[in-house]
Amino acid sequence: MKFILLSGGSGKRLWPLSNASRAKQFLKMLKNEDAELESMIQRVWRQLHCVQLAKDTHIVTNKAQVDIIQNQIGTRIPLIVEPERRDTFPAIALAASYLYSYAEVSLDEIICVLPVDAYVENRFFERMKEIEKTITESGANLALIGAYPSYPSEKYGYIVPVHYKSSEQMLPYMTVQKFIEKPCEEEAQKLIGQKALWNCGIFAFTLDYLLGLLADNGLPLQYEELVKRYMELPSNSFDYEVVEKAEHIVVIPYEGEWRDLGTWNTLTEKMDTYVIGKGVVSTDSNNTHLINELEIPVAILGLSNIVVVSSPDGILVSDKSASPRMKEIMKNIGQRPMYEERRWGWYRVLDYKKFEDGNEVLTKRLKVLAGKNLSYQMHLKRKEVWTIISGEGEFILDGKWSRVKQGDVLQIPVGARHAAKATSDLELIEVQMGSELIEEDIVRLCMIWEEMEKSV
Repeated sequence: MKFILLSGGSGKRLWPLSNASRAKQFLKMLKNEDAELESMIQRVWRQLHCVQLAKDTHIVTNKAQVDIIQNQIGTRIPLIVEPERRDTFPAIALAASYLYSYAEVSLDEIICVLPVDAYVENRFFERMKEIEKTITESGANLALIGAYPSYPSEKYGYIVPVHYKSSEQMLPYMTVQKFIEKPCEEEAQKLIGQKALWNCGIFAFTLDYLLGLLADNGLPLQYEELVKRYMELPSNSFDYEVVEKAEHIVVIPYEGEWRDLGTWNTLTEKMDTYVIGKGVVSTDSNNTHLINELEIPVAILGLSNIVVVSSPDGILVSDKSASPRMKEIMKNIGQRPMYEERRWGWYRVLDYKKFEDGNEVLTKRLKVLAGKNLSYQMHLKRKEVWTIISGEGEFILDGKWSRVKQGDVLQIPVGARHAAKATSDLELIEVQMGSELIEEDIVRLCMIWEEMEKSV
């Protein structure tokens, strides 16, 4: 059995910490067994390792998330990268095509798709190991996993099973009758009475089944061809394109904790501390959380059941019950990410100004982790000035190599080829000046430092 982890998201539901490049699964808000903060993707990847499933897992994602995935869980993780961001059906179809074309996976192999941000116990993944046997025995097109609800939630979808007489159905799985998406609380209570399950977003099928759907729609099965025609795939969810049209679906019930930590009220329920970052919450503030990524302190006095979040992207003050409306509020607000994690470290935007003549100035603070390097690159629309504020490293400018340390100031003209490597954690202030200051104004010439050294 092969596993596909879906890593996507627009980064709006957990604003202002999440953004287009740092979706909710990358926020380090949960404590691991060593009491260190980890993200949802780090937690899930650790759990997959614990149950020996990581070796059979690929992650499908978009270009904007590649660096942060490599930063958080390593550069050797097998990634399948969408040519452009779309919905879950094209992403899963692309992954299936990749497994068929490059991983040489058998058409009879069971493929199991799961979200990268589910909050579950390790035994949930042990339960997933039963999917292969379930599909084989049931002959179903699809197998799902459903969790027994712990309360009548309005935020989750429900799976309604077929009702059998007690003497007729003793199998470890149930046939699916229908799906109900995010009912009201009263209807959710009725569904629980019907032994409905929360939909955990797990899909399993044979590779042959999904490739057959592509072929039926005149789409190529080979990965390279599907990449070229990716725009032709319907930009719809896998639920809409496949699940709702499947003739035979079964569900494996799971009795244990399962949560979607997609809003501030659900995420803070699983946080082991009320304050992250600089700040204080008064003792008469009950069930109030503060998450502060800024260098200035934040104080909360006498306010209960709220969440306050501050980051370079903005500041949120919300009653916890209102926090699920965040995505709706942010849907028409667009801005460049002010904080991003990369494979080499992170950067934070400190200041931005656009002048009347059209020129722009952008100031960033960067941290390059020891042993990591920036790519050998050039910019066509801006020059840069770097000021090293801590650490030591190596620097290449138009083929000339030098060592850099705290206090050094480096001038990088428009079109100059440049790169840096940190021998110890290297922090610098980067001032960009030019006519268009966007992340896309990068021509990468080389990524590997050893190859750069050979060219010097």
